[in-house]
Amino acid sequence: MSFYQLQTSQGLTVSQNEAWEFLCNPQNLSAITPDSMQFEILSGVTIPMFKGQIIQYKVSPFPGFKTRWVTEITHLKSGDYFVDEQRFGPYSLWHHKHFLKSHENGVIMEDVIDYKLPLGILGRAMHGAFVRKQLQKVFQFRYEKLKSLFGEIPDVEPIIQFRTI
Repeated sequence: MSFYQLQTSQGLTVSQNEAWEFLCNPQNLSAITPDSMQFEILSGVTIPMFKGQIIQYKVSPFPGFKTRWVTEITHLKSGDYFVDEQRFGPYSLWHHKHFLKSHENGVIMEDVIDYKLPLGILGRAMHGAFVRKQLQKVFQFRYEKLKSLFGEIPDVEPIIQFRTI
């Protein structure tokens, strides 16, 4: 049984409050998701983010395959962090923590995602052949998009790293 973890970090030249306002609005997810994923929000975003919020999407993680993804906001501390967990979707487990930390030149945005794929050995093979690359592509796109929207803190090294746990 393999669990994986993806950690990302980047410095943005925007206040912690401005970053929070952007990130806690689920409607902004489509702006930071590659068009190739055909990301579509179905429900749950008409009011500001709150603990217990259920958000439904349709997404195409790879060509020819579209799936419904349902997440719940399970933890939230306004301005600092929130956690979304998959309730239904392509993963056996998806636990995504979003953190914002003040920096003298803006804010550090960190993500920690613990995930597991279904299908046992086939899922592990799919991770090595496809899923890891797809997640790398998604978070690289997100990094570039946030950098273009808010600017980048020059002395903060961006991180996108995977590990098996």
